[in-house]
Amino acid sequence: MTYQANHERYSTMKYNRCGKSGLKLPAVSLGMWHNFGGVDTEENGRALLRRAFDLGITHIDLANNYGPPPGSAESMFGRMMQKDLAPYRDELVISTKAGYYMWEGPYGEWGSKKYLVSSLDQSLKRMNLDYVDIFYHHRPDPDTPLEETMAALDLIVRQGKALYVGISNYNAEQTAEAVRILRDLGTPLLIHQPSYSMFNRWIENGLQDVLEENGVGSIAFSPLAQGLLTDRYLDGIPQDSRAGRGGFLNKKDVTEAVIEKARKLQQIAARRGQSLAQMALAWVLRGGRVTSVLIGASRVPQLEENVAAINHLEFSSDELAEIEAILK
Repeated sequence: MTYQANHERYSTMKYNRCGKSGLKLPAVSLGMWHNFGGVDTEENGRALLRRAFDLGITHIDLANNYGPPPGSAESMFGRMMQKDLAPYRDELVISTKAGYYMWEGPYGEWGSKKYLVSSLDQSLKRMNLDYVDIFYHHRPDPDTPLEETMAALDLIVRQGKALYVGISNYNAEQTAEAVRILRDLGTPLLIHQPSYSMFNRWIENGLQDVLEENGVGSIAFSPLAQGLLTDRYLDGIPQDSRAGRGGFLNKKDVTEAVIEKARKLQQIAARRGQSLAQMALAWVLRGGRVTSVLIGASRVPQLEENVAAINHLEFSSDELAEIEAILK
C-alpha cells in the first residue's frame, strides 16, 4: 500500500533554529549509523523511517561509510526514499558525510578536495538524490591544509550538491579556524556534529562557546553513550547488546562505577516520569545550547520512547545539581 504520511506529524515535534541560520531542525533527529546496513532487515529499517517521519522527524543523518558494509545505509535509504518519501523530499533535511576510509588508493579517505567531491558524487548516486541538505567533513585531516578541505565544502555548495555544510569531530580551535575560512569564502558553517552525553562532556570545554560566538548549530551524536544511558545495562551485559557483541562499545566500558551512576540517574528520571534514556536526551538539549540530538533505533517502540523525551525537557535547578553530583 502506498505510504501516506501522518497529517499530524508537525503537531508535537519541537523544532530549533540551527545557529543563526534560517534552517530549523527537529529536536530529535534520526541517525542511520546502525540498523540500516546491508546486514540489517530492510523492512525493519523502512518501518523505522516511516514512523520517524510520522513523528515529525524531518532530519535524516547518514555518512558514506555507514553500514556495514560501507555505503549500504545510503543505498538502503535511497530505496526507501523512492518507495515512500520521494513526495516529501522538500520536507526533509538529508545529511551525509565523508572523511573516513571508503576505497583503495590515496584518494579514498580524509579531507582532500579530490576525495570529498568524489565521495559526495558516489553518495548522491547511492541515494538517488540531486543534492543533500547538509554535507559534513566527518573528521579533521592532519595532513591536508584546512583551507583545501573548507574550499571543497564551499565548492560543493556552489555546485548545488549541498545546501549547507558542517563539520564533525573537530575540536574548538579547529572549529574556530574552519568558521573563519568558510566565512571568508562566503559559505558559512551551519553545524557541528560532536559526540556528547552525560558521560562524555568534552564539548563543554570550549567548543560550545566557539559555536555560540559564531552562530553555528550543533547536533549531538551518541547522546545515550552507546546505550549506557538506558536501562539496557543496569543488571549486567545482555548477550545481544552492543557491549555483548563487541564493537563500538566494549565490555570494559561497562564498569560497575558507570552502572552505579546510571542506576542513580534512573532514580531521578523515574521521579520525573521519564525513562533514563528520555532524561539523558532531555539533558543534552537543556539550555538550548544543542540544536538536536541524533538517535539510533533498532525497533519502532524504542524510537517512540526516545522521541517522547521532548514532552519533558525542563529541569529544576535541584535536579541539575543532583545530576551534576552524580556525574562528578
